[in-house]
Amino acid sequence: MSEYILPHRELVIHPGLTVPLYVDNPVSVECIEAAIAGSRRLVLVAQHGWNYPTAPEHIYEIGTIGNIAQIFRMPDGAIHATVQTTDAVSLSDVTVENGLFRGNTTPIATMDDSEFDQTLALRDKIAENLQLLSISRRLKLEKLRTIVNDYPMPAFIDSVIQFANIDTDVAVRILGTPSWREKLIIMLEQINLMLATSRIEDSINRRIHQQMENGRRDAFLQEKLRAIQHEMGQDSEEMDSENMRKRIDSAPIPDAVREKAMSEWRRMRSLSPMSNEGALLKTYLDELLSMPWKPSSTPTIDLNTARDILNANHSGMDGVKERVMEHIAVMKKTGTNRGSILCLVGAPGVGKTSLCKSIADALSRPYVRISLGGISDEAHFRGHRKTYIGSQPGRIMDALKRCRANNPVIVLDEIDKMGRDWRGDPESALLEILDPEQNKTFRDHYLEVDFDLSNVLFIATANGLNMSNALKDRMEIIEIPGYTVADKIKIAREHLIARAASDTGWNIDNIIIGDDAIQHLIENNTSESGVRQLQREITAILRRALLENNGEDVRTEFTIDVINRLLRNRNNGMAAKKIGFGVRA
Repeated sequence: MSEYILPHRELVIHPGLTVPLYVDNPVSVECIEAAIAGSRRLVLVAQHGWNYPTAPEHIYEIGTIGNIAQIFRMPDGAIHATVQTTDAVSLSDVTVENGLFRGNTTPIATMDDSEFDQTLALRDKIAENLQLLSISRRLKLEKLRTIVNDYPMPAFIDSVIQFANIDTDVAVRILGTPSWREKLIIMLEQINLMLATSRIEDSINRRIHQQMENGRRDAFLQEKLRAIQHEMGQDSEEMDSENMRKRIDSAPIPDAVREKAMSEWRRMRSLSPMSNEGALLKTYLDELLSMPWKPSSTPTIDLNTARDILNANHSGMDGVKERVMEHIAVMKKTGTNRGSILCLVGAPGVGKTSLCKSIADALSRPYVRISLGGISDEAHFRGHRKTYIGSQPGRIMDALKRCRANNPVIVLDEIDKMGRDWRGDPESALLEILDPEQNKTFRDHYLEVDFDLSNVLFIATANGLNMSNALKDRMEIIEIPGYTVADKIKIAREHLIARAASDTGWNIDNIIIGDDAIQHLIENNTSESGVRQLQREITAILRRALLENNGEDVRTEFTIDVINRLLRNRNNGMAAKKIGFGVRA
């Protein structure tokens, strides 16, 4: 039978009770008025969320049906109603008609076993545990005694649910249970769970009060966290120490490093985890164990594949690529990095850094780039002593940790831009790193153990030769000359146009540009040895073409006249914008 439904927020009412209702929501008032105009029957049902009015999928499928016995209309439009609940019902086919909920109801039969001995024993046990819970939570015992002694079974269950603040999901499950004994069993499980939780909380609080020596807030929170972990069998101090010991035992590290790690671990174990030194030692051990101590596998070098990769990524610079191939051939023969450190010197934009990346790809090794521009502190390479606050390993060790290999290609970019001041001379540290006879036992100040850097392939880049003679003596200088116009046209055709199309969203098939137009762009708009400015100019004309075509990459032939017009319009627009910024009303 279809009945009107009145949703409530987290309120589950059992049958056999007289329930007072106060309703001031206009939708709820209209629902009660409609029920009174009909059968005077109403289904009270809880809802999942707090939004009101809710949706059909947000109300529970079990509710309580009752008869509206009395109604009092207030001057402000609110209603005081008295409902006598009769049965628990399951809802189906819930719909919304003119903002009011209606649904079909099927009564849930409840077996009357309230006078059975087992049922009465369950009730007494619930009452006993409720008294213990009320003492723990400091609840009012007078109301509890009244509930236990005087209330009939429906009122007892309803009152215990509210008194113990049982979750709505559990209360709805209790409402749909077909016997009083089963209802009491579910309630007893919930009361016992609350009582166990309360006892654990009391144990935690007692342990906290015993260990607290002062009232500082940070110490209080830390002690409470440790007490909780102790109750769960997960004491943080013991677990961290034991886990660190297991990591040291299982880590693939040399014996000297393991001995150092165990020495620091024994110191850490004797210190409080709340102390600064204990935290520093834990961080140190984490850094030490995260280093790639295990020798990395060295891929087999294929000279033909290496040459193909260099040629595919770089046009021109044949002499430079041949020297690089000679170096790779020596590495293939010796199986080591034996030989001079390469230093690529050339003007900005000639492809030094990208060539280093291609070398790493040709060798199938991890690639790491370290920019040395503006570095003037020796600690950038050697690291800081771990006793300092904020100390950390040097940039070489950090690069190895990040790439998780001990044989990467590390590019020392802009090596000629290093400085020197009162904090030390970084160049002297770099000399040790680049010397094959010394870097086998490189010692970082933070890690305080030797690390073998002989498997690392170092490549340096520089714009000029403004370096000390000692540093130049460690490296073989390979000068990368500027590109000819023919080289630039080839590079633009093979690389730059596709890159500019990707940056601006163009379909490369819609770009038609001849060699004469590229040459015109080179000779009239660039004056550099590299191709970086040429890349910017190609990107600029593609951006301008998008603007003039309403953001569409219309198939366009970029002739010399088209290029001049696009750049002229662009420059005129920028000049007008600057003039506009300079005017004040």
